Amino acid sequence: MAWEYSKKTMDLFTAAVHGQPGTHLGEIAEPDGLGEHGSIACGDALRFTFRVRRDAADPLKDKIVEARYLTFGCTSAIAASEALCCIIEEQSLTPVEALKITNQDIVDFLEGLPDQKIHCSVMGAEALQAAVFNWAKKRNVNLHALGIDMHIEEKEEGRIVCQCFMLTEPYIKRKIKELNLHSIADISAAVKAGGACASCHHTSGGLQDILNEVWGEPSHGQSGISPLLTDISANKEHTSPAPACEALSPFQFAKKVEKLLAEYIRPLLQQDGGDVELIDIKDTAVYLELRGTCAGCAGAAQTLKSLVERTLKEQIDKRIRVIQV
Repeated sequence: MAWEYSKKTMDLFTAAVHGQPGTHLGEIAEPDGLGEHGSIACGDALRFTFRVRRDAADPLKDKIVEARYLTFGCTSAIAASEALCCIIEEQSLTPVEALKITNQDIVDFLEGLPDQKIHCSVMGAEALQAAVFNWAKKRNVNLHALGIDMHIEEKEEGRIVCQCFMLTEPYIKRKIKELNLHSIADISAAVKAGGACASCHHTSGGLQDILNEVWGEPSHGQSGISPLLTDISANKEHTSPAPACEALSPFQFAKKVEKLLAEYIRPLLQQDGGDVELIDIKDTAVYLELRGTCAGCAGAAQTLKSLVERTLKEQIDKRIRVIQV
């Protein structure tokens, strides 16, 4: 799938990866502020650093004079990180002033991002917050006394909902409210929760339960989830394990695999620019080729095991093995 990026997004990305003067890809040695967000193991990660010109009398007057980032991710992740650095340096912001930068400011600076790539701008804003918190500790600035909530308790005390991306319940609730997210697809596009193995979609205390808690119980047909996904989730805890495939002819077995791939697995992968193609089936071995962003993703093996193979095992035959080709 080809993403429709703005010219500004592509210009920033191209300049950054070619190391053109004025770009910000890199890392500051001994920075005044350092923050990270995401996980390289899951495909997206950002390490953000900045240096300030210190005010001798008042740390709140420190000015950020240099910002840098190391981003493991796609075109939009690099462009969004570049945009964040540009906004901070061009406006000569203090660390506290920089906290006012939102993911929407980053999207606007880029003149738009595809809906499925909004999480890249969120990643930058979150890494910035972590870096400012790091600066505040070094400079003995009490952010809480300034009325600034850095949500540190979200990682320290929050229940992990999305195991793939290690995202907690408090964090997901906050982003649902901040970004006005109303479906699981919205959440996955904005913060990636539920975008890998999908096991947190409808489990007890999972994404749909959190949405219901934040916005109220949805009426039938308004959850934004496909009927197949709803059926799969609803039946997981109430059905016996998938039958052995001796009950199915090779033709029937292949048709079931094709249907599940087409109606459930591929749409999930396509939400984030990925895809999968069925190459062959031999007995219970299913040979698949990852396409799009999934093809070069660091989490490709996890996607095949946690999402594809697990779903096929649960819904068709517990002996299925997925083999990447």
